[in-house]
Amino acid sequence: MPLQNDRLLRALARQPVDRTPVWLMRQAGRFLPEYRATRARAGSFMGLATNPELACEVTLQPVQRFALDAAIVFSDILTIPDAMGLGLSFETGEGPRFARPVRSNADIAKLAVPDMDTELRYVMDAVRLIRRELGGKVPLIGFSGSPFTLACYMVEGSGSDNFARVKMLALDDPAALHRLLDVVSEAVIAYLAAQRAAGAQALMVFDTWGGTLAPHLYREFSLRYLTRIAQTLARGEGSERTPLILFGKGNAPYLEDLAASGAEGIGVDWTVSLAEARVRCAGKVAIQGNLDPSTLYASPDAIRREVRRTLDSYGPGPGHVFNLGHGLAPDMDPEHVRVLVDAVHEFSAQ
Repeated sequence: MPLQNDRLLRALARQPVDRTPVWLMRQAGRFLPEYRATRARAGSFMGLATNPELACEVTLQPVQRFALDAAIVFSDILTIPDAMGLGLSFETGEGPRFARPVRSNADIAKLAVPDMDTELRYVMDAVRLIRRELGGKVPLIGFSGSPFTLACYMVEGSGSDNFARVKMLALDDPAALHRLLDVVSEAVIAYLAAQRAAGAQALMVFDTWGGTLAPHLYREFSLRYLTRIAQTLARGEGSERTPLILFGKGNAPYLEDLAASGAEGIGVDWTVSLAEARVRCAGKVAIQGNLDPSTLYASPDAIRREVRRTLDSYGPGPGHVFNLGHGLAPDMDPEHVRVLVDAVHEFSAQ
């Protein structure tokens, strides 16, 4: 089925578009009342994420409400370690927690790449269903967490303020951390390939915590594995190629390295201007970003002003996908999101 709106794919291929495409990280989420209603029906976050019909429903909700240029499959970055047997749960107000964190070489030795047709079939079923229900309206993005970000949760056992355990492992037993990252990288590659086979038309890797590393550790434990994914993941050729976006919070110091990774797009946060990012990436990749999400707490006039400033920062020419520098928050006003999306299309058409 031909796409009615291929702006995202054209922008990621650095081809001309009539308007800058826009989608938003966490666009299917708690800021929408319809999401909260579906989540209540599901009974729990994992009940929602593991039910393909409900995951499809919440994936489509923002696309039905706003003039977005892409849908992103509703899931969680921790599906891979959960399928590896770590026992994922979500405590209200506390975030994700693993019953069996990875704390020893013996724990690492037990890990294996999950079977995508059994342990993670619910994700692939959701991708197939969403793709069908979208009916070619906009492209569908599949995603994974990055190897290092997944390792952070696997080693810490939950979120962390300082990631002391995983950094201690990097310094005291780097070979062990590399063994962990090796198996997680293979799982990420298989997971993204399976989403692509199920119908995802673009792919994204979220490296949320790589930017917390010192530069020498980032290059060894985060960048190395992002590059492996970009260079190993089969994505097709020419016009049939499925683009890959690498997003990282705090990745501004490494833009040249990321642009040379083999990915089609680089997502940046709000701590670097798009003008600078564009110069430093030197036309090798499309750039996704990068409005500060807190802008959405401001007035509609201020939001429009910041949208225009962000578009002006990138400047004329192809290769920009408008997004936030991180995800939408639960207490954001959906009408402010509408103002943002409409302003991107209005100003970029000019």
